[in-house]
Amino acid sequence: MVKAYFDAIRQQLDEVERTQTENLRRAAQVMADAIACDHLIYVFGATHAGILAQELFYRAGGLACISPILPPGLTCDVRPITMTSHLERHSGYAQIFMSEIPIEAGDVLIVHSVSGRNAVAVEVAQYGRDKGATVIALTSLTYSKSVAPRAGTKRLFEVADIVLDNCGVIGDAVVEIPGMRQKVSPTSTVIGAAILNALVAQTVALLQERGIEPPVFLSANLDGGDVHNARLLQRYRGRVTYL
Repeated sequence: MVKAYFDAIRQQLDEVERTQTENLRRAAQVMADAIACDHLIYVFGATHAGILAQELFYRAGGLACISPILPPGLTCDVRPITMTSHLERHSGYAQIFMSEIPIEAGDVLIVHSVSGRNAVAVEVAQYGRDKGATVIALTSLTYSKSVAPRAGTKRLFEVADIVLDNCGVIGDAVVEIPGMRQKVSPTSTVIGAAILNALVAQTVALLQERGIEPPVFLSANLDGGDVHNARLLQRYRGRVTYL
């Protein structure tokens, strides 16, 4: 079963590279434009989808201008964790917490939702577009097109400016165990992290080509890392959420 999962991940990554490279380049262009104009990159996902917002934030080798959106009730430390399922389906909750996020025209908003059907992800994306931000959706088109929206008439991919397909399967899990109906071992976190870190790499390369110093954190465990990072923290403190 170990090999089955690794094989599935390799095949999915190959499919992402084959089908999503052009969209990744488009998304990187938008992000580079935003950073060049001193705008921020916001990232949102509910519960496990939100792990990718934390992956990109305050990360060695990552962009200092990443601002995660981690609203109450929608992170994996909520107890009971089942409450998150109710909140992410609740229409109107996004308006409450997004009204506290200073997103503006020129910013970029990345919204991660594998199924793309729950109200909160769709409404976060729509809020960002209404504010003039460019919205990048990270989702599974196969999964999302197989389900109906839980609220309203739209799914995430239908309200985004750019869509990055993680090429995942319906239900996310991929490993079949003999005698079990339910597949195990989801792929969206692994594949999503690879997609977004590839997006960061392409964005940084574009900034470098323009002669703009990319605001990239060094590892704090490298000599000189603290001094380098202190300059970036000073630049973005008060603007990046939770920094």
